Amino acid sequence: MEYEDPTSDETQCLDLDIISTLPVNIIESILSIMPIRDALRTSVLSKKWRYCWRSVPKIEFTDTTVNLNSSNSGGKQLEKYKLVTAIFHVLLLHIGPEILEFNWSVAYLDMDSVLAQIISYLARGNKLKQLIFVNQDDDDSFYKLPVSFFSLQGLEVIYLLNCTFEPPLDLNRFSRLKRMTLGNVEVSAQMLQRFLSKCRLLEHISLIGAPESVDFVAEGDKFTIVDLLQCVPLIQSLVITDYYMMHLCAGDMPHKLLISLAHLKYLSLDVCMIKQISSVLCIIRSSPVLERCEFQIDDLEKLPVKQDSINFLDPEHHSEFNFDHLKIMDIRLISSNLARVMKFVKLIMAKSPVLKKLQIDLGGAYVDEDVKMLREMLLSFPRASPSSKLIVKRL
Repeated sequence: MEYEDPTSDETQCLDLDIISTLPVNIIESILSIMPIRDALRTSVLSKKWRYCWRSVPKIEFTDTTVNLNSSNSGGKQLEKYKLVTAIFHVLLLHIGPEILEFNWSVAYLDMDSVLAQIISYLARGNKLKQLIFVNQDDDDSFYKLPVSFFSLQGLEVIYLLNCTFEPPLDLNRFSRLKRMTLGNVEVSAQMLQRFLSKCRLLEHISLIGAPESVDFVAEGDKFTIVDLLQCVPLIQSLVITDYYMMHLCAGDMPHKLLISLAHLKYLSLDVCMIKQISSVLCIIRSSPVLERCEFQIDDLEKLPVKQDSINFLDPEHHSEFNFDHLKIMDIRLISSNLARVMKFVKLIMAKSPVLKKLQIDLGGAYVDEDVKMLREMLLSFPRASPSSKLIVKRL
């Protein structure tokens, strides 16, 4: 009978401290996807893990970073002190070559002055690549970004929600910025144009929501979607919703832009079919490689702009161009004249030889009879792509 040594290699492998033997790059990858609060706690796992959190490239502060649950003013002041202490503890001890992403999402603690200091600290060396700022206060207040924000020259991604955006007159070029999202941000036409003119490498723009107080006609200087697109020649993805769309398209549009949107592949717009169809067609005509379009159509327009003629939608008026790369179109109908919408759809189907899917989602204002009628109409329209999938359904 053979004797099995309990200290054999197989048994020893089971006793290994797997956590302590992980390579440093694996540890850093794990920490980079953890909330900073949990990343800090890993310092007690072993000597090898003790200081690894100090080089994580992503730093995120939210209401869960410390326990924010007090309702009285004294408790909130204590919570604010705890959060501020935690933030500066992390920033001052961070030893990584750069902070690639800084995510701020804190509410109800009146942190304006603290955030200004944090941004000033991050602006040192211009090494920050991505900034996400979410103002969660629910009292309709807008946080005014400090001037130090515009010193973050190394930014590649900006995501701002519920704030006021005012670039200084001496704004330097944001030569690395590629992606920008403004959600419910107060910014005038002149301010937005001033900023975009410094961001020539922008590839993705999302203008989402916007308070009704947004001023896009400052001192008589109108800023239209034509002006916007001329600022971003490398744009690949464009999303414009709500009041941004309403203001940017409040004017006459050319048949085609002077510059070609040679890189635009994805387009998502909130559209008033009665008044903004010329804007939509102008963008599409100027986008030779467009692959996907998404439109939310609601004709409850508030600005007194000129109504476009439905004749714009006749295919014979557009013999000079085709949508040679368009593969997917999604249309969400909230409220609109179905005849006008279907004219637009007919034009798209007749001019899209590689179209794979066209989907129409109908809002609550439409009934089952509308669904049936639209399906029958779609099947009767001539198609440049006979194999395209046509879908009509209610939301």
